[in-house]
Amino acid sequence: MYSKNWLSLGLTEYRPVYIILYVGVKMSNKRDQIIETTCQLIEIQGYHATGLNQILAESGAPKGSLYYYFPEGKEELAIAAIERTSRGIEGNIQQVMTAVPDPIGAINQFILGLAEVVEASGFRAGGPITAVAVEAASTNERLRLACRDAYRRWQDTFAARLRAGGYSDNRAESLSTLIIAALEGAIILSRSQQDARPLRQVAAEIDALLQTGA
Repeated sequence: MYSKNWLSLGLTEYRPVYIILYVGVKMSNKRDQIIETTCQLIEIQGYHATGLNQILAESGAPKGSLYYYFPEGKEELAIAAIERTSRGIEGNIQQVMTAVPDPIGAINQFILGLAEVVEASGFRAGGPITAVAVEAASTNERLRLACRDAYRRWQDTFAARLRAGGYSDNRAESLSTLIIAALEGAIILSRSQQDARPLRQVAAEIDALLQTGA
């Protein structure tokens, strides 16, 4: 039904999910480079597997600059990475919600586009804060709150589009929670199965649910 994809929306290159919106944007300083590298590594390999030495090596930043910008170390850096990821994905969602006039079509388009991105990454990317939420949120309150705020931001963006499409406040809030929960689970299944079918199945089922009306 919805033949557009993210390529037609101008998202023409694969990047990890959090920076799709920023294709072609040059990082302005060492701090940005360190955060960008952290976002990529956490998305691909998780929080605990990502060490400061690897971040320094892959960002090209000197050790002194990391502790200059992030004197509290890895936790502070991870929070900054989650915040950047959160804002980037919020922008991605908003871009698709604006580009597709029908809210049902917009949500369907976003999920199908996400399936393409996960597939294009070789199933290495997707769910950019999932690992942090699973690995660290139960033991680190600051990381838990950062993840909570990120998920809420994405839910709020979907909910706002649904409300604008005629759904009640309560219904829009419930549906946005369902969308985020289904996406997180489908990304995990897609990465573990090396197959984007779970994401495409979620797209179809959420589309069918939304078609039943507000």
